[in-house]
Amino acid sequence: MLSTKDIAIVYETLLISPGMNESVKVALNMPRKNILLLAKVIELGLANKEGGGGEQTIVNIASKETLIELSALSDELLNKAGLQEMNSKLIALSAK
Repeated sequence: MLSTKDIAIVYETLLISPGMNESVKVALNMPRKNILLLAKVIELGLANKEGGGGEQTIVNIASKETLIELSALSDELLNKAGLQEMNSKLIALSAK
């Protein structure tokens, strides 16, 4: 079994491989519930990055620009699904 450090090295290698910076158009047809869950998964992953912990994970390997793009993707998905306001209210509820 590979250690966390070994897996991080594999992902780091994959992320810098030729062609990985090429844009790809993706058409998604998802239920709103899945979009809301995906946005939460992205949010939790990005929060994990900020939480630190020194542990080498795929999120820690990603560049700051990539993390900003993921956050923007999450926002765009919520906006297109008409869930931005609901998500904001859910975040406010969970903060209490």
